[in-house]
Amino acid sequence: MFIDEAKILVKGGNGGAGAVSYRREKHVPRGGVDGGNGGFGGKVVIEVDEGLKTLQDFKYKRHFKAERGAHGQGRLKNGANGKDMVLKVPSGTLIKDERGNLIIDLTSKGQQFIAAEGGHGGKGNAYFVSGRRRLPSFSQKGEIGEGRWLILELKLLADVGIIGMPNVGKSTFISAGSAARPKIADYPFTTLVPNLGTVETDSFTYVVADIPGLIEGAHKGVGLGDAFLRHVDRAALLLHMVDLSREDPVSDFEAINNELNNYSKDLAKREHIVVGNKLDVVKEAKSKLKSVSDYFKKKKISFYPVSAVTGKGLKILLLELGEEVKKVRSKEEVVEEEKAVTYRLAGQKLSDFEIIKEQANVFKVEGKGIERLVMMTDLENEEALDYLHEKFKAIKLEKQLETAGAKKSSLIKIGSYEFHIG
Repeated sequence: MFIDEAKILVKGGNGGAGAVSYRREKHVPRGGVDGGNGGFGGKVVIEVDEGLKTLQDFKYKRHFKAERGAHGQGRLKNGANGKDMVLKVPSGTLIKDERGNLIIDLTSKGQQFIAAEGGHGGKGNAYFVSGRRRLPSFSQKGEIGEGRWLILELKLLADVGIIGMPNVGKSTFISAGSAARPKIADYPFTTLVPNLGTVETDSFTYVVADIPGLIEGAHKGVGLGDAFLRHVDRAALLLHMVDLSREDPVSDFEAINNELNNYSKDLAKREHIVVGNKLDVVKEAKSKLKSVSDYFKKKKISFYPVSAVTGKGLKILLLELGEEVKKVRSKEEVVEEEKAVTYRLAGQKLSDFEIIKEQANVFKVEGKGIERLVMMTDLENEEALDYLHEKFKAIKLEKQLETAGAKKSSLIKIGSYEFHIG
């Protein structure tokens, strides 16, 4: 089954909690602290696998969660990190946020995208030993892993996108010119999914995509709709096929071009050639061949009459297609893709925060680092609260809040927690 869209929930594993532990050793007065740190939660990573052609794996399962980190233990034993969860997607997969905004386009072999970070492991009490804090009685909680809904959208990676009305012979053409074997029958909408085929010439190999037949109104979702129009977005070249045995091949061409223009102005301007198919239907095709050929000659559009059934004209066409693809691809700017991309909220450092006045006497402090610190603090423990205030003092939080207009009675929000100054 061909699946080209999916909506999934990804969740990084929670971090493990740090341990509160004290060692008891012979001949060591007062003992000491030996609470270990919690392990990091696993990440959810989306990775390109060129062996995949659809998003089938995401049709029935939509929730994906990485392994949590283990808790720290006594004797300075740190918890194990959680295992990452790796999700495989085809090359050409777009990753969007829940609102449909593009985050990243995955097109390179082995390219990875970190969709959800795992939570940080909490520090054990051994971490907090200092000159003034000899036997700390607190540790940090593990951070909750990131979670978000993502939209996956597949756009086929093909050099040539074959478009046209239903039943004009696109599937027959792709099966005759490549190793692809799509389902073929003599009725409209035989092709319900895009088919990919590889054409090999003496000097060049390129990929063609047979896009399901379009009809008038396709850009609005009529018929098979615009669900398949996006699959020609990446094509270097469009092969527009018309049926020479139909009543008015030129009108068919103009109707499809209008759909392309309504869907995307850039797509309508894409380099393309026209193929007049079904030369084997001698009487109907020959009577229209000259007028159709003259029309495209006036338009300065390359036109090739062929028969996908008998193979007439195919060899020349496939060679010309290869040469045209090479020309178009050589003009394109080569952009080196990053092998791994991390999607994180801004403000990872403790000092990277922003103060927002939400309303009179209510201020919100935003920043990944400071939100993480508060969330991982045991607010029921007085020693832990003292440590939190030390950190606030180090980054001059109170001073910056006062500069922003906050007073002793002001309500301060950090993440899901609320405080008052002082």
